[in-house]
Amino acid sequence: MGYGLLAAAIAAEVAGTTAMKYSEGFTRLWPSLITVAGYLLAFSLLAQTLKTMSMGTAYAIWAGIGTAAIAVIGMLFMGESGSLVKAAGIALIIAGVVVLNLGGAH
Repeated sequence: MGYGLLAAAIAAEVAGTTAMKYSEGFTRLWPSLITVAGYLLAFSLLAQTLKTMSMGTAYAIWAGIGTAAIAVIGMLFMGESGSLVKAAGIALIIAGVVVLNLGGAH
């Protein structure tokens, strides 16, 4: 149950972040509303997730998958540049978040 809620929280956060790009600085109504709704839903689901999962594990997964998903969406759908160096940097960020949250924080 915890991983399902976490997956839904990540999806809501990614949707909210993607909509934020289209909100043009919160000057467009519908993307702005989707951004707010996405983040409210994401944090509500994350709070429910933390009832059954450890905070470090949940946050490491949240940050890692969310970061990777937004980077891929940016490259595939929003015309952001992609390179091997960028991919390696993203992988290092995700690895660092995972190490800090799972291995280093007690």
